[in-house]
Amino acid sequence: MQRVILHLDMDAFYAAVEVREDPSLTGKPLIIGHRGRRGVVSTCSYEARKFGVRSAMPSVTAERLCPDAVWLSGRMGLYSEVSKRIRAIMRDATPVVEPISIDEAFLDMTGQSHDLREGAAAARQLKQRIKREEQLTASVGVAPNKFLAKLASDMDKPDGLTLLPLTAVPVKLWPLPVERLWGVGPKTAERLRGAGLSTVKSLLDVDERSLAQVVSPSMAAHLRALARGEDDRPVCTEREAKSISEERTYGEDLTDPDVIDRALLARAEGVARALRKQKLIATTVHIKVRTGDFTTWTRALKLPAPTALPEPLLEGARTLFRERIDLGGKGVRLLGLGVSGLAPETSAQATLFVPAEEEAARRRAQVTDLIREKLGDQAITRARLVKKKDRPEPEEASSLPSVD
Repeated sequence: MQRVILHLDMDAFYAAVEVREDPSLTGKPLIIGHRGRRGVVSTCSYEARKFGVRSAMPSVTAERLCPDAVWLSGRMGLYSEVSKRIRAIMRDATPVVEPISIDEAFLDMTGQSHDLREGAAAARQLKQRIKREEQLTASVGVAPNKFLAKLASDMDKPDGLTLLPLTAVPVKLWPLPVERLWGVGPKTAERLRGAGLSTVKSLLDVDERSLAQVVSPSMAAHLRALARGEDDRPVCTEREAKSISEERTYGEDLTDPDVIDRALLARAEGVARALRKQKLIATTVHIKVRTGDFTTWTRALKLPAPTALPEPLLEGARTLFRERIDLGGKGVRLLGLGVSGLAPETSAQATLFVPAEEEAARRRAQVTDLIREKLGDQAITRARLVKKKDRPEPEEASSLPSVD
């Protein structure tokens, strides 16, 4: 039976949602991100892309290329809700869905679709339903494996539908640059190009032993398989989370200890909330600190007990920041907090006598979760995080992950 794999990628996702919410933005160059010298473009409309603006581009570059663009900082809560509904539509098509990010996923239609043409018909119905129910467009690649499906979805954006059978590999894949192969980053590409290997086809024009002298033997075998259009990775419905984290880059370096501490509290709140949403507990807390000269520290600390509460995460982060970070008088450009050592909340050992402080924290978390579930994420927050007129708040330069 021929494998039928779909890769669905929402078109300019954040920007498209904002245009749907505010039709007056239709046809305008729209950039989602934070302006300023440290801002980053999260995504942009296709009207902005005509000026050369791209995801993950520094905001100062985007401002220079497209000075008349409309800028919005983005609304992750809204985008997440839309993403959940689109994911439900995908699962109606097939139970075998592997989310890759908030705006893309693989679907395995093998068995339901007997060949790629039937897979394309299913993809067309999927696109139509998303357009009808969410007023958004998606580009879909249809192929016999994940690598080719992902490649195909990029070939006809926006609102595209592209089939890429193995027979089309010489025409569609071989002329592409080596960077288009999964696993080829800037350093590997530099080594390959230094050896005169710049296109996918060139990797098949040399024998594997010669290629292994440029990269490792395992990488040589991997690259040649992809160059032939081969990829046997399964579509995995369950992707076990290994860590959860939040980080922010700031427009101006943070130097006030109270401002830094409140930033740590905000990140601890967000990470703890994500743990509870996924019914997980964590055993280790991490912090990431970067100064204005790009000196970066990452430090970790094992917690006294597994938790999904912000208070223990904040205490661990404070300890790491106080004892294992030496700013040397410099300010904080980026601050992040994360957790690892994740396990289901049901795996925690029951304790007969819970300290009163911990019990109060648990009840507080339960109440705030209920309020946010009913009234939204902004309905309740800690007093220390409430914005005040007499207390300047740090301007965030980025907060959303980039999407295409």
